[in-house]
Amino acid sequence: MIDLRLLREDPDRVRASQRARGEDVDLVDALIAADERRRSSGSRFDELRNEQKGLGKQVARAQGEEKAALLQRTKELAAEVKAADAEQSEAKEEAERLLRSLANLLDPAAPIGGEEDFVTLEEIGTPRDFAAEGFEPRDHVELGSLLGAIDMERGAKVAGSRSYYLTGAGALLELALVNMAMAQATALGFIPMITPALVRPAAMDGTGFLGQAAENVYHLPQEDRYLVGTSEVPLAAYHMDEILEAGQLPLRYAGFSSCFRREAGTYGKDTRGIIRVHQFEKVEMFVYTTPEEAEAEHRRLLQWEKDFLNALELPYRVIDVASGDLGASAARKFDIEAWIPTQGKYREVTSTSNTTEYQSRRLSIRMRESGQVRPLATLNGTLAAIPRLIVALLENHQQADGSVVLPEALRPFMGGRTTLDPVK
Repeated sequence: MIDLRLLREDPDRVRASQRARGEDVDLVDALIAADERRRSSGSRFDELRNEQKGLGKQVARAQGEEKAALLQRTKELAAEVKAADAEQSEAKEEAERLLRSLANLLDPAAPIGGEEDFVTLEEIGTPRDFAAEGFEPRDHVELGSLLGAIDMERGAKVAGSRSYYLTGAGALLELALVNMAMAQATALGFIPMITPALVRPAAMDGTGFLGQAAENVYHLPQEDRYLVGTSEVPLAAYHMDEILEAGQLPLRYAGFSSCFRREAGTYGKDTRGIIRVHQFEKVEMFVYTTPEEAEAEHRRLLQWEKDFLNALELPYRVIDVASGDLGASAARKFDIEAWIPTQGKYREVTSTSNTTEYQSRRLSIRMRESGQVRPLATLNGTLAAIPRLIVALLENHQQADGSVVLPEALRPFMGGRTTLDPVK
């Protein structure tokens, strides 16, 4: 949720942000009108309430016909006050609904455009030349089968499409990646968290996932609970309705959870393998900090994600995501995309977003500094989205015989193993 005062003072900035995102610009004017109705109806209610209070004193002193007239006016006024109160509540509710429908204000530094209009900030590492090495690379599905690590067939049998089992070395690889990510995060001062996968509507809506992202959210109507698509949701809501002392900031959490996504609108995309699935595990970094420090913290999160990918010895690129592909909460977002040899392109494996004050306003999380209370900033960054990392590791570190060399940094978390070898 953006600052309503900013909307009143600089509506053109909000219109420009909505336009750059490809969102409804008319929403801005509708909100301005609703806010004016809310304020005018509030003033009208206050005027009538003051008249009602004054009339009560006059009735107590009046006699005869004057008193009868005042009592008649009292009845009329009671009806007017009730109507004004209803109008005020309706206007307030409408303004609140429209305000929550607005996307976050775009960072002026974010590229403008659609999904393909990102800006490549850097490319790290060199993709392997498998032709020069004398063999055709296998994709992760074939490798996973050879290694006894991924079972797609039984995953589909038991749970349907976009489902899978990690077995043997695959299961151990997931646990190793999670432990490696948590080890890095805790060394950096993050507090490790295992978060709820089921949350109440206030948590899901407060983080901004019931707007444009709602079609990908699983809802359990009987309990009115949502399955999270990322532990960003429970981590953001952890301090909901709280005031944090400025001296506590930054507060950094590393959350591990299962994540659930309907993948609506992706029919026919990535149907092979574990790149786009309904359930996966992830380690997510989440930070509460001051608005003044948010931009610098965003860069730190990006660097920590790069450190993790560097340790896994994966070639990747960093992109500055364009305005139309940001999502409602993010003012700016950086993605890291790892090279996938059999696809001949980079695919997203991590992402980090600066959501400024947007989520904290929606979740009523504030900071106290020098006796003053104000909204704070929140940021998130994926440290390890397990399936896509497994895809990148298997394909980039494969050998001609179907074995996979484990990067040195991962070996301690795999019991000292140096390779994954085909199952005989």
